[in-house]
Amino acid sequence: MYDALAPMTTDALDRGVAWLARAGLRPTRQRQTLAALLVGDGCDRHVTAESLFAATLETGEKVSLATVYNTLRAFCDVGLMQEVTVDGARSYFDTRIDDHPHFFWEDTAELTDAPSEGLNIVSLPKAPDGTEVSRVDVVIRLRRIS
Repeated sequence: MYDALAPMTTDALDRGVAWLARAGLRPTRQRQTLAALLVGDGCDRHVTAESLFAATLETGEKVSLATVYNTLRAFCDVGLMQEVTVDGARSYFDTRIDDHPHFFWEDTAELTDAPSEGLNIVSLPKAPDGTEVSRVDVVIRLRRIS
C-alpha cells in the first residue's frame, strides 16, 4: 500500500546517519533506525507515521507511535523531508524535498510523485499583508475507472 521501506543493513544505517548529519541532527538510536528505513537504499519514498511505525516494529526497535510522529516532524523542521497533507486527517511524509506534484490514489490511499510536465501554475492570489507564499502543494486525486 505504501512505498516499501529500505531494508535494515549496515549500508542503510550508514546512509541514514549521513542523512541526519547533513541536517545537524544528533543520531539517536531511534533516529538512526527511522532514517535507515527512510533513505537507507537511496530511494525517495512517501510514508505515513503509521506505516513507518509498523516497519520499525519489524526491525525489533522499541519506539512509540508518538516518537515516530515527533521524529518525522523534526525531520521536516530541518528540511530533510516535507509533509504533504492529503486531507485534514491524513499526512504523508516525503523524502523528496524539491517542489513537485503528487498523485493521491483514492482506492489505495497511496501517495506517489506525479510528473511535473504539463503542470503550469500561472498565478496565485496575492498573499495577505504581512505574509508570503512559502510553498504550493499540488495533490491530484485519482479514482480508477472500470
